[in-house]
Amino acid sequence: MLSTAHDADVVIVGATIAGLSAAHRLTSAGVTVSVVEAAPVVGGRMATGQLDGFRLDRTGQLLSTAYPELRRTAVLRDADLRMFSPGVLVHSGGRLQRTGEVGASPHALRSVGRGTPNAPRGVGVAFSVARALASAPRPRQLDQARLGAALARLAATPVDRILARPERTAAEALYGRGLPARTVHGFLRPLLSALLSDPDLTATSSRCADLALLGYARGRLCVPAGGAATLPELLAAGLPEGVVRTGVRVTDVSTTSVTTEEHGVLGCRAVLLATGAGAAAGLLPGLRVPTFHAVTVFHHTAPESPLREPSLVLDADRTGPVSHTAVMSEVDPSRASDGRVLISSTVLGARSAGEDLERQVRGHLATLYDTPTHGWELLAVHHDPRAVPASPAPHDLRRPVRVLSGLYVCGDHRDTGTVQGALYSGRRAAQAVLSDFGIRPGHVATPLTAAA
Repeated sequence: MLSTAHDADVVIVGATIAGLSAAHRLTSAGVTVSVVEAAPVVGGRMATGQLDGFRLDRTGQLLSTAYPELRRTAVLRDADLRMFSPGVLVHSGGRLQRTGEVGASPHALRSVGRGTPNAPRGVGVAFSVARALASAPRPRQLDQARLGAALARLAATPVDRILARPERTAAEALYGRGLPARTVHGFLRPLLSALLSDPDLTATSSRCADLALLGYARGRLCVPAGGAATLPELLAAGLPEGVVRTGVRVTDVSTTSVTTEEHGVLGCRAVLLATGAGAAAGLLPGLRVPTFHAVTVFHHTAPESPLREPSLVLDADRTGPVSHTAVMSEVDPSRASDGRVLISSTVLGARSAGEDLERQVRGHLATLYDTPTHGWELLAVHHDPRAVPASPAPHDLRRPVRVLSGLYVCGDHRDTGTVQGALYSGRRAAQAVLSDFGIRPGHVATPLTAAA
């Protein structure tokens, strides 16, 4: 502990995964931390509601088992990640086709925690891919082979080489990968739209798109068991008791104090803003606020599952408002109690989440799953106009986290608009704090023991 004259050495405003990630780095280096959160629960946008035994995510972001921060963060290493089947199911030409299978790569196997029961089996996956290719029409076999080779090359490409590529919009970069147009429209475009929450891929840098595709090529798409809130809850539970305080609203910040509505002024040596971009700008005038991608998530339950496998379903034909959908109770049974069915579907873009949109979604799902949906029950609709920060080209993938000595900021708006970006920004902010405190990188605090 650096000082006993303050409430904590560092006050972190916002119990987001970025702020909680930073708190872990700081406490492991012996720095005292206080995390204050205005909401009654941790997690920020990574929230999971509960309704009649269902666990319903509000934004439904997809993760990859290859995210480096999931391995680097000790309490997340063994997180129970529920994986989708290899590849995705793409609705194209009026039928579902599996595509984009990359097998069980070493990256995927290394990054899956011990609590992941549906981990891939390399031989079985390879056999399934070979059998699917053998039964497919000849042009599709060639397309699949080219796509598999492209994904394998990407998986072996170092990140610094990806970041050195010329930058343009993600939409413009789609056609520079040596793949036929039918593969671009039938796989790359719908997949990247789902991963980046950008329906047209015009508000996203090609570098961000390449990083998202790298995560797909190196790992498996997944979600945390029990809902998105599981990750911030694990991070919060791994901190010392009393570090995280919810229901504390911050009204002002400086380099040496935080003013709250409930507890007055909290003294400190440094302040780290880990809220969303809008809230951070409210406390720190002049901080640039990015544009955002709006996301609407529909949760339905049905008498029976329309799909008996844990697959992500994409729509390449764009015949309706749904970007991607999945029977989440097949992916993660803990999200629906008593064996019930949960279908979660995502609509991208600024839309009014009213009855008309629900009718359009229900009709679109009937087409995607090739089954009547009039008997499905709507459980909840969550619309977030600021769900994911946009990253248009040119985009600084490592926006500064140090405003000045004693004042720092982190969040997915400082890196990429993904869970990986948020976690990594928290790491960068913690490293900046430790550097200004004169603590060498990699220092780990050693607990004092009683004298013999």
